[in-house]
Amino acid sequence: QVQLVESGGGLVQPGGSLRLSCAASGFTFSNYRMYWYRQAPGKERDMVANISGTGRSTRYADSVKGRFTISRDNAKNTVYLQMSNLKPEDTAVYYCKRLGSNYWGQGTQVTVSS
Repeated sequence: QVQLVESGGGLVQPGGSLRLSCAASGFTFSNYRMYWYRQAPGKERDMVANISGTGRSTRYADSVKGRFTISRDNAKNTVYLQMSNLKPEDTAVYYCKRLGSNYWGQGTQVTVSS
């Protein structure tokens, strides 16, 4: 079955960077578009970025365009989210998700604060 394990979160100062990773298993990774979502306290879970199975097509929420980059390594069954110029409003739990699956991993906490 689908399994997704997010990692790489932490506490970072405004303007800093982090790289999140999501290790996938239980399916043919390269066949699926993958998503990063985030959920801030008291708010709904929102899509941040997604990437096609080949990695050639990416899409971003307006709030992160130019600051975040999604990528994937199909040999490692892993999708990444490189986050730069982080802002306090980026504070949230970040989750990865596979297209067509309702499975959510445990997420990884990102806190942007001075």
